[in-house]
Amino acid sequence: MTDNPHSTKKLGMMFTLGGWILGFLLLGLVFSKILDNRNNPNQSVASSNTGAYQEIVLQRNPYGHYLFNGEINQKSVTFMVDTGATTTAIPFKLKEYLQLRAGAEFTVSTANGDTSAFMTRISELKLGDIVLYDVNASLNPGFTENEILLGMNVLKHMELIQRDKTLIIRRYL
Repeated sequence: MTDNPHSTKKLGMMFTLGGWILGFLLLGLVFSKILDNRNNPNQSVASSNTGAYQEIVLQRNPYGHYLFNGEINQKSVTFMVDTGATTTAIPFKLKEYLQLRAGAEFTVSTANGDTSAFMTRISELKLGDIVLYDVNASLNPGFTENEILLGMNVLKHMELIQRDKTLIIRRYL
């Protein structure tokens, strides 16, 4: 009995096609990870606690922003340092994930004009070794991204030192 050469050839083509598809998927994952690290070079925050102060050291991304990973209510989030934001602003779509309650509605002035937001309180906000409790924030329905704007209501309690492409956020004990 002889094998059908057409079925062997067809099987070989299927394996080749599957290999190419798998290769492109892996390549896509690698490039996605590279872009994530480029946008947020602070996936793992350099943090220290000297006894006199706690600090985190952030690297600026190519777009001039300081993004870094932290936690709200023990859930992983990405923060963007925003000294122009009066209050820490959270996309409304993250409300359930972060276990937040929408309080009173109020008007906020943004770069895109006036819009509505909702008051909320964060039980625990963690920036590396720096932990804050019972923090005022706003839930903003207009935010389309997942980044949380770390505003001056948090940053005013800390020292900010910017040198070249590095930002040190320090809280004295």
